[in-house]
Amino acid sequence: DNWAFLYAQRLALKQELPLHVCFCLVPKFLEATIRHYRFMLRGLQEVAEECAELNIPFHLLLGYAKDVLPTFVTEHGVGGLVTDFSPLRLPRQWVEDVRERLPEDVPFAQVDAHNIVPCWVASPKQEYSARTIRGKIHAQLPEFLTEFPPVVRHPHPPSCPAEPIAWEACYSSLQVDHTVKEVEWATPGTAAGMAVLKSFIAERLKSFSTHRNDPNKAALSNLSPWLHFGQVSTQRAILEVQKHRRSYKDSVDAFVEEAVVRRELAENFCYYNENYDSVQGAYDWAQTTLKLHAKDKRPYLYSLQELEQGTTHDPLWNAAQLQMVQEGKMHGFLRMYWAKKILEWTRSPEEALQFAIYLNDRYELDGRDPNGYGRADTVSLCPAGCLWSICGIHDQGWAERPVFGKIRYMNYAGCKRKFDVGQFERRYTPTH
Repeated sequence: DNWAFLYAQRLALKQELPLHVCFCLVPKFLEATIRHYRFMLRGLQEVAEECAELNIPFHLLLGYAKDVLPTFVTEHGVGGLVTDFSPLRLPRQWVEDVRERLPEDVPFAQVDAHNIVPCWVASPKQEYSARTIRGKIHAQLPEFLTEFPPVVRHPHPPSCPAEPIAWEACYSSLQVDHTVKEVEWATPGTAAGMAVLKSFIAERLKSFSTHRNDPNKAALSNLSPWLHFGQVSTQRAILEVQKHRRSYKDSVDAFVEEAVVRRELAENFCYYNENYDSVQGAYDWAQTTLKLHAKDKRPYLYSLQELEQGTTHDPLWNAAQLQMVQEGKMHGFLRMYWAKKILEWTRSPEEALQFAIYLNDRYELDGRDPNGYGRADTVSLCPAGCLWSICGIHDQGWAERPVFGKIRYMNYAGCKRKFDVGQFERRYTPTH
């Protein structure tokens, strides 16, 4: 279920050439820890096995793409290169670095298999909000939201097979924190991810539209780790969920809104705004209001360590933080509350954003993702949406108040009106 892979195979079949798949394992990536790397690598083991069955060698190259991929291309006489897409700064730089180092006669193509409507096709500019991009995406869904053609067993064998991969030895090449442990609830790989999708449709989809904002109810898809690592395609998830529109129209529509419109809005934001992870990326009204209230007295001030350990005065916030630390996933509704309180309890909007991104990227299995910067929402499919929560991206100005200015406000009393706060707090106590 990957358009870049399918395009690469189509090129290889047309030229009657073997097809190789390469993954460049970088020693570190943003705040990723062993929790993230193990999830990714165990998923890749499954990919390697599937490739072997398809007569397509899978190569795990250790190091940055610019250092290992051009050499591989030259040594194997590769005639063309196809890569996937990410709107984030680092992956885009990797693509640029490879492009500069490739032999001039090797064509290099990029396919946005990450989104359903390719990012640069959906819109040529940064969109202001979901309202402004929704129509553009829905107008193009009939063209792009189609069933995938199959990947076929490749008829042209490679001249040299892939070297066996010592998977456990790969871990010694990593320069990442080993203290953030793997989570038990999420098994890596496509097979496990598809099982989660199946269980969502069978058990939780019916209540997605009504209960997705209640952290005590099982209504979310829980798919975000597999979507983030590309182990399940968003397009596959939508195709499967849409089969149940007749039974659960409201839930299916809500899921499409979150997984397609809102998710691709975040991709649009990161692609067209180079300051997607700083206050400078916010709209002028938001930068102005945050500046005006930067010196306001904060009701509490917490250090990064106090936040990380979940030792604030607020038991709901602490419970949400501990859920993220322990499970690698925080409920979508609480992600907004969590980030907005960091704005309220730190010295400046800049510090708040820095802390929120650090914690999100360090603990969330789906951290380091465009959705983590672009927006937060009441769903299973996106990380903290730090700039939505803290800097009002894709939002509007609200009634002015201390610290927040015109940024949308959330408080404990509001959460109590929405769901049984005590029930959630009891699930995640510091001794849990």
